[in-house]
Amino acid sequence: MKLFRKTILAFSALSIMALSSCLKEDPPFLSEASAYANVTNAKASLGGVYEAVSSFDYYGYNFLYLTYGNSGFYVSGIHNSNTATDNLFLCSLKAQPSAPYNEKTWGRIYSAIDRCNAFIQNTSIISDSTNKDMADMNDFIGEAYFLRAFSYFNLVRLWGEVPLRIEQTTMHNVPKAKSSTSEIYTQILADIAQAKKLMYHVGEQRDGYPANEAVSMLEAKVYMTMATTDDDVPQTGENYWQKAYDAAKEVYGKYSLLSDYKALWDEEDGNNTDEAIFELQYNDVANSNYVKLFTASKATKGNTWGRLRMNAELIDSHDSIYPTDTIRRQGTYVTGYMKQNNNKYQKCYPEDTKRAKMATAFNYLYKYWEKNTQSTVPYNFQNFKVYRYADLLLMLAEISNELQNGEALGYVTEVLARVGQTPQAEYNNGQDAFRRAIMYEYRYELLGEGHDWFNNRRRGYDWFKNEVILPHNNYVNFNSNVDVTLETSKDVVMHLPIPTSEINTNSEINN
Repeated sequence: MKLFRKTILAFSALSIMALSSCLKEDPPFLSEASAYANVTNAKASLGGVYEAVSSFDYYGYNFLYLTYGNSGFYVSGIHNSNTATDNLFLCSLKAQPSAPYNEKTWGRIYSAIDRCNAFIQNTSIISDSTNKDMADMNDFIGEAYFLRAFSYFNLVRLWGEVPLRIEQTTMHNVPKAKSSTSEIYTQILADIAQAKKLMYHVGEQRDGYPANEAVSMLEAKVYMTMATTDDDVPQTGENYWQKAYDAAKEVYGKYSLLSDYKALWDEEDGNNTDEAIFELQYNDVANSNYVKLFTASKATKGNTWGRLRMNAELIDSHDSIYPTDTIRRQGTYVTGYMKQNNNKYQKCYPEDTKRAKMATAFNYLYKYWEKNTQSTVPYNFQNFKVYRYADLLLMLAEISNELQNGEALGYVTEVLARVGQTPQAEYNNGQDAFRRAIMYEYRYELLGEGHDWFNNRRRGYDWFKNEVILPHNNYVNFNSNVDVTLETSKDVVMHLPIPTSEINTNSEINN
């Protein structure tokens, strides 16, 4: 399918004033009165919400650098040293409150939320949407609720207790105390319920934008998290696994897997496929910065940085469980490349077995690697896949295993059939073995797609320690000259620290 090139229009933050560090004033392009006066202006204003989510400090770069680097799966390539600052702290699971990526990601997420708040506060749901414009307006409002829920879901998982802002920010309400995680989850579910009432279903929505089913997928993820998290959640006696199943089944069968796994990561044919449930759109007006993060230096004619590299045990694990899975392996890992400055081939692990230096001891993520070696710019137009159908199928497999409804293996089989594989033996060794196998399957299918930080912690501290941290620290090929040692303290590794600037400017919180 051809790349969907949708110019995202600039958005006015309208009445945002003198905010704390978590929110910055944006220049007003439309007056508050006119920004939502009709469906055309409202569409432009909603485009500004998407712009915030896809911007450099959110999904365009900093959010990814923060969450990938702090997931336990990556090292930073800055200065090509495992003693560089980001490897000593971020990638060792000891993120610092004043680190720029921590500060900027926090601020941009709240900026996106405030744009949602402004949109919701300045529009009215039309109860009798008898014409297309009225239905479109309701859909836009629903998308604002969806994006607010989506962003709070990121916040609560990353930082735990955070300020809950559901009104447009003014100079009078900037100081805000933290809310409990239970209160935040309650608000997320309320926003999801509202979005599901308003948004178009798949096939009715605008090209390149999420449909009602994307909200259901978010809902399923929320309930899965509530079922397993160490954090406080509302109504702990409820069967969250059943609720997750009900939400996920609303999506099942509405999308399909792209036949070629590797083609998902093609800039032209991989955008907005039938597998896409929620993608952030990038184009010649709003382009991504993934090349800087994921493409090795000198791999193209342009200025690439290779900021993120994957720990060696990941590809070893993949190869040991699925030794013939060449399709996903080639679509996930870059283990060697031609250097464009000297036309020499550069091996990376495991092609380079010695692991003697940072430049070759790790491999790179193929999914957002710049495939055009002749490119001279540090960006491209590849969309970011936030949700895709294969993830939904793996979620249903995990949920069904918890419910023991007899459906679990079928969903895994659907995913593996695309790449010519069958479920590994552990799937047939009981509920506990299936649970472990499916959590590893997320890695083999979805590595580097924005879920690693969350999936690694979703089943609690013990899972994170025993299945991510200790296997890395005790890795048979661990090399103290290139690898980082991951922190093990629960208080340090399970959440990010509240940014220093937020503590300094928000009188209602102090840690």
